[in-house]
Amino acid sequence: MHHAIALLAALLMAAPSAARASGHPSPAPLTRDTVVMDIPLDGPAGPLHVTLGQMMSALHVPGVSVAIIDDYRIAWAGGVGATAERNGHPVDADTLFQAASISKPVTATGALWLVSQGRLDLDQDVNARLVRWKVPANDFTKKEKVTLRRLLSHSAGINVHGFAGYERGKPLPTLVQILDGKPPANNPPIRVTMTPGSTCSYSGGGYVITRALLEDATHRAFADFMQQRVLEPIGMTRSSFRTELTPAQAKNAAAGTSSTGVPLPGQWHLYPELAPDSLWTTPTDLARFAIEIAKSAHGKANRVLPQPWVKEMLKRQCEGNGDRMGLGFGLRWEQAPGLFVHPGANDGFQSILLMDADTGKGMAAMGNSDAFDGIGDAISRTVAREYGWNTKPIDQNLGDAMLVLAEVKGVDAALAFYRQRKADDFAGYSHGPATLNLLGYRQMARHDTAGAIRAFELNVQAFPGNANAYDSLGEAYMAAGERERAIRSYEQSLKLDPANPNAVKRLDVLRRQSQPTDR
Repeated sequence: MHHAIALLAALLMAAPSAARASGHPSPAPLTRDTVVMDIPLDGPAGPLHVTLGQMMSALHVPGVSVAIIDDYRIAWAGGVGATAERNGHPVDADTLFQAASISKPVTATGALWLVSQGRLDLDQDVNARLVRWKVPANDFTKKEKVTLRRLLSHSAGINVHGFAGYERGKPLPTLVQILDGKPPANNPPIRVTMTPGSTCSYSGGGYVITRALLEDATHRAFADFMQQRVLEPIGMTRSSFRTELTPAQAKNAAAGTSSTGVPLPGQWHLYPELAPDSLWTTPTDLARFAIEIAKSAHGKANRVLPQPWVKEMLKRQCEGNGDRMGLGFGLRWEQAPGLFVHPGANDGFQSILLMDADTGKGMAAMGNSDAFDGIGDAISRTVAREYGWNTKPIDQNLGDAMLVLAEVKGVDAALAFYRQRKADDFAGYSHGPATLNLLGYRQMARHDTAGAIRAFELNVQAFPGNANAYDSLGEAYMAAGERERAIRSYEQSLKLDPANPNAVKRLDVLRRQSQPTDR
């Protein structure tokens, strides 16, 4: 999957925990002042209590919308913040967001409906049913074939992890142009690059083939089929797979934002691939979808899929590369036996859907920023505790905590926190070369070159074999006018990664600057 999936939610309750002992919490509205993270600091002051507003400011997340599921019902839904960094209007439960890759399990539900009706076969070679386009044969497909089961479980050996989207107003490719990677498509050709069935390898490209299969089997446009057979029966009244929003929908849609707070040109990108990434929806509608799947697994809803096919959907189909996949959903049995999940990330938007089919607890959360998952990672533990989720906690992302700490206390406090966590062997925190790198670039964006250098220098100490760490340090030295140090950093980066084109380019510039000029 795109990222290590964090249990994503929000602290939506203000009443004491004892009031929730009955198992039916009475949630209060989420506000910017809700405390969503405690950062342990050395000294008598104790932990730093971080509010949602502070996190949204630190991570450049204009708007957050959440729906919490308890006992197979929506217990609370609402929003905080605005639809845009500037000149937006308040986010509420009806605000539309791009669900991105959460489109995939919804698409899988439509595909399985056709299977349940005998109109498609999970294990048939898809080329037997594809009409307008065929999966090109190659050495990988000589013995094993691409099937719908393998497409839905990311085990078909298909390339193209995800898609970049298109600016509004620019030409959009047709389905066949996307499949063949021909202009104006901005993706490479979608092809089999591994033996089908050999491994789990996340592929948005596979879901484009799924779309082609569904359209050829139904003789209908994908968005129309999904509206009639999946979205409407479940009651997802505000959801659509159509590429363009209607004027009425656009008025209450969130605008995408980069992780540095820069608005996306045209407010959002378009995703004509449809099946893997184009769903516009709300957390409330996603919660309805999750409840439908969870209840159907127990034979108690089944408005779209019969119980046996839901059970097949939530059964392990493949495992590898850190993923355990069902048909459309990721399965997180190590956290809870009945937990099924999917994250989403398009440019300017991030989201998460998670549900425990055994306990009826879950949530959907969405934000209009490339940094939204950091907020969810920080605040998920509180909702899990308040609602009594029986899930194994995951490590907190150290980088997110450091970005917030730098916002509230300054960059040196964040660096000191990193050293504290290192002394504790990073217990309870996930980290890597990107942790300090993100902090360094945050300081660069704030024109604090000295602070950025301190972060990058600490990073190369922690990860001396990482070429990108030296590349980033070289950039900071260049910005500070420290030419010789920049040259040494880029040389080390190139030594570690001879294919680093940025280091080659920067070294050429720096060395020419070092040459004496004739007078």
